[in-house]
Amino acid sequence: MVGDRARVVNRLQKVLEDTNIKLGDVATDITGQSARAMLKALLAGQTDPVKLANLAKGKMRAKLAALEEALVGVIEPHQQFLLTELLAQLDSLDAAITRVGNEIATWMERDRLASPQPTSQQDEPKKLLTWAQAVVLLCTIPGISQRAAQGILAEIGRDMTRFPAAAHLASWAGMCPGNHESAGKRLSGKTRKGSPYLRQLLVEAANAAARTRNTYLSAHYHRITARRGRKRALIAVGHTILVIIYHLLSQRMSYEELGSNYFDERDRQNMEKRLVRRLEKLGYQVELQPAAHVA
Repeated sequence: MVGDRARVVNRLQKVLEDTNIKLGDVATDITGQSARAMLKALLAGQTDPVKLANLAKGKMRAKLAALEEALVGVIEPHQQFLLTELLAQLDSLDAAITRVGNEIATWMERDRLASPQPTSQQDEPKKLLTWAQAVVLLCTIPGISQRAAQGILAEIGRDMTRFPAAAHLASWAGMCPGNHESAGKRLSGKTRKGSPYLRQLLVEAANAAARTRNTYLSAHYHRITARRGRKRALIAVGHTILVIIYHLLSQRMSYEELGSNYFDERDRQNMEKRLVRRLEKLGYQVELQPAAHVA
């Protein structure tokens, strides 16, 4: 449903472009409160760009001049009909998404505890996390929203004992490099096919985590982007998030942030030598001294 909503928004944007109204160039979200108020006024027959721009609220008020230029256009009768229909579809999808989201939340709140089979007679069966508890754990990871956590759990479940290790879960999900070899020669590292819904959720979470500040996942993304490109970096961060999820669910613990300097601290000596060599090549004489700690 969220995908259907995105497609309706794209169609709405296309019709607005046909009318020469560039609302999407100024407003980040053409379905927000300010943009919807302007669209409603446009469909009601208001054509004055100054009056339309004054319908902006909050931070949009700082863009009045740009809005006035963007709202100059001509809406033909057939375009007015299309815009009305698309906005009605958008309202219908918003209502449906809310209903389905409430139903998912209701099921997630139910305590349906199941007990996995013990591996030996000495082992006592442990109760699984409830769906609500599992969602809370996943939401501690940067980039994962409540809806993303619910979707990921719907694909992989709560019981991680079915996977011997995190690598097995990543392989099952198709979120790790492929292993195509022939005669001892590696031919391709393309990822295998897995759940398309799980991959989409993990890539979206990786994209959101990449935009966070001073986090391990953000540093991980930028390190790989510099060498391998954005798309491969998103898959790699999505793989890392899936491995983190495996350990959180297995150990019933919250995510602990390692910080953006984790990689630098892990390889401090090699980094120091590399940076010193670069400065020496530029003609500098470098002597490293530890900074005094201020009490």
